[in-house]
Amino acid sequence: MFYIGCHLSVSGGYEAMGKTALSIGANTFQYFTRNPRGRGFRRPAKEDVSALVALMTENGFAPPLAHAPYTFNPASAEERIWNYSRDSMKEDLEVLEDIPGALYNFHPGSHVGIGSEAGIANCARLLREVITPGQSTRVLIETMAGKGSEIGRSFEEIRAIIDSVDADRRPHVGVCLDTCHISDGGYDIANDTQAVLEAFDDIIGLDRLYAIHLNDSKNPMGAAKDRHEKIGDGFLGLDGIAGIINDPRISHLPFYLETPNELDGYAREIALLKSLRK
Repeated sequence: MFYIGCHLSVSGGYEAMGKTALSIGANTFQYFTRNPRGRGFRRPAKEDVSALVALMTENGFAPPLAHAPYTFNPASAEERIWNYSRDSMKEDLEVLEDIPGALYNFHPGSHVGIGSEAGIANCARLLREVITPGQSTRVLIETMAGKGSEIGRSFEEIRAIIDSVDADRRPHVGVCLDTCHISDGGYDIANDTQAVLEAFDDIIGLDRLYAIHLNDSKNPMGAAKDRHEKIGDGFLGLDGIAGIINDPRISHLPFYLETPNELDGYAREIALLKSLRK
């Protein structure tokens, strides 16, 4: 089964996202849990979440990928920002417990001058506080491009975060690999997918990889700029993208588009990707 979806707006409700995904040929989707650049939060009605779960079950969906807002900074040394990130993530995870198998993706943040080691420690401390051993939601650390003082720019930094989480909480931590980000970060995912995935497996373990953000890049490999492009229009190229989605080590995972598109553009990309799938 090829699980492919895109980023949708939660403004119309949870069941509406599922119906929109179906309308464009998707069988999964991603959404922001709250305003991506603000602090507003509206807890969804349980009936709306239950209706989404029923729709996903009926249509064989992969789990939705809930994305934390950009206003979180788990690596921050500023108490106000770190506490907001922790408390808001706790709220998000409470909602997601009503969606069986849900995935929750977040950016590990920026150390803003305190150094990557301290930023990694802060991020791991937040995960230790928000994850409960009995939860069903998987929390995914996103691979980053290395812009500014971002942590998570290398597989080694992500492994360091995971290793610093308590053993009883660590099974609930995974990774979301962003194809644009790791290319911009210096990993040649388009031209040497096998070598990149082997490195990921050696350092983190492919058993911790649960989702793929499938994006082309406006920048050449190693640019560390994080600018997504439409599928086939960037430096990864259509052949590179086809190699990624057909690699047997990750082809079973759900792929989530974050390309600069409206719904009609996403529908075209989903159809294109289905045609490239072997």
